[in-house]
Amino acid sequence: MDILVLIGRILFSALFIASALGHLTQTRAMAGYAAAKGVPQAYAATLGSGVLILVGGLSVLLGIWADLGALLLVIFLVSTAVLMHAFWKETDPQARQLDMIQFQKDIGLAGAALMLFALISFAGDALGLTITGPLFNIS
Repeated sequence: MDILVLIGRILFSALFIASALGHLTQTRAMAGYAAAKGVPQAYAATLGSGVLILVGGLSVLLGIWADLGALLLVIFLVSTAVLMHAFWKETDPQARQLDMIQFQKDIGLAGAALMLFALISFAGDALGLTITGPLFNIS
């Protein structure tokens, strides 16, 4: 089971690490989009969210308090869904549909990250193939 969880951690975290690099290297462009969506202090929010998902993604990937990393990703995903993909505010049907898809994707990924948090926190040191054990214990 350890190798399957490791493969899952690699595949899952790759999305967030790549996204973090975009947040941190294309900050101005991404902040412009965030500002257009009504995010307050969009430049700082873009940088902060880039750091948040980089730390969360690396934590899950490397198995360093991977449960905490998964929670950081939940925070990012839920806030992004609500702030960036508020489909209920859109009047254009096509924009509404695109935002609804992105909202659902973010909420679905948040659910997966929450399950990962529970798995790692419950399995504890028995999970294996991690650098540290979990920070939380929910057993």
